[in-house]
Amino acid sequence: MISSFIPSDSPLVIAQLTDTHLFADEDQTMKDCPTVLSFQAVLNSVAQLQPQPDLILLTGDLSQDETLTSYQQLHCRIMPLGIPTYWIPGNHDQSLTNMEQTLCTAPISPQKCFQAGGWQFILLNSMLHQQVHGELSADALEILDQQLQGESLPTLIALHHPPLAIASAWMDAIGLQNREAFFAIIDRHPQIKLVVFGHIHQEFDRVRQGVRYLGAPSTCVQFSPNADEFAIDGDRQPGFRLMSLYPDGQFETTVQRIA
Repeated sequence: MISSFIPSDSPLVIAQLTDTHLFADEDQTMKDCPTVLSFQAVLNSVAQLQPQPDLILLTGDLSQDETLTSYQQLHCRIMPLGIPTYWIPGNHDQSLTNMEQTLCTAPISPQKCFQAGGWQFILLNSMLHQQVHGELSADALEILDQQLQGESLPTLIALHHPPLAIASAWMDAIGLQNREAFFAIIDRHPQIKLVVFGHIHQEFDRVRQGVRYLGAPSTCVQFSPNADEFAIDGDRQPGFRLMSLYPDGQFETTVQRIA
């Protein structure tokens, strides 16, 4: 755990960046999108924000080719911002060794449970070996429950796979598979305010039993909402989610997209 580093009367500003799908080669594309260059354009937009975010959360699918160099691309491009950055793997991040070897030095931290700005943050690994859908292991669920017990701080939980259906049949089939076990823990800890996730490459915002569930656009390709089959949304640009968290548990959030 790290101690809070934001004055208690100030909001903690967080940028959630997700599904970057980086390659070792910055010119390589995913669905005709040069993902490294698109990621850099998003980072340029983040760098222009006033005030600057206090934290960056990277919520999975950080690499597309899962090479060590792709994660080095991420580290080298985030480093100039100097913003503390935390990460979780997605289904395209099967090489945890490469991630852990690269994403472990400032300003990027491998910590998965910490406190900042009067909030508790818990980052979960929902990635399954060689699977597109996600699941939280029994051990991960037990540790989550333990981390929440006796803690009164407002809490944000991050994972890659959406625990809620998003009304896209193909995506709902590859979300979090043991969502009911996850909800059983969430529902008995009232300090949880936010659950944020990636994977869906689109904006999502829904409240379930007093908890706000937020998905964010990808920094590269966008998926069409409400689609029964896989489809690209060519009308929406890459982007990220901003959140302002207050020590009393209140928060504000918006989605930003690049031109």
